[in-house]
Amino acid sequence: MAKVLATEIRIGHLLEWEKRIWRVIKCYHVHVGGRGGAFMQVEMKDIETGTKTNQRIRTEDKVERAFVDPRDMQYLYNDGTGYIFMDKENYEQLTLSDEMLEGQTGYLLPNTDVQVVFYNDKPIGVELPPSVVLTVTETDPNIRNATVTTSFKPAKTETGLIVQVPPFVNSGEKIKVNTNDGAYIERV
Repeated sequence: MAKVLATEIRIGHLLEWEKRIWRVIKCYHVHVGGRGGAFMQVEMKDIETGTKTNQRIRTEDKVERAFVDPRDMQYLYNDGTGYIFMDKENYEQLTLSDEMLEGQTGYLLPNTDVQVVFYNDKPIGVELPPSVVLTVTETDPNIRNATVTTSFKPAKTETGLIVQVPPFVNSGEKIKVNTNDGAYIERV
């Protein structure tokens, strides 16, 4: 087990919390100006029972990351019953359920390299790359002479993920998306 700062917690990480193993589903940094310190708001799911909890962890606190066996795998496709991954060393295939990949399926494109995390030789989650490139399939029309502004519009990507993008992004364009919070990074 290794201790990490609360600010280093990411979606998909496995944490030991109250003597149980939890997978991080959502996490974001919260800072209330002038009132107390900053903290990480973390939503976690128990990998054994499936129960969820929300925790506020101060940014200066450290938490235990569970000792796991990450294996380099490649996402192949969704066959309707689950998501198929292939081990890059021995070419064995593994099927993971929708529940196990909760909140991460929108970032999976065929042939994406990921790390499937095993705990006691049982797959328990996926660690995605920091960002992915997705194609916008639907969005509102372009606003003429639009430049970078503070306004955003929803855009549906090829995986079904909805991302808030600047007004100058059009259907058919490729965008880079942060897999931690689903935020638009840039056009590609």
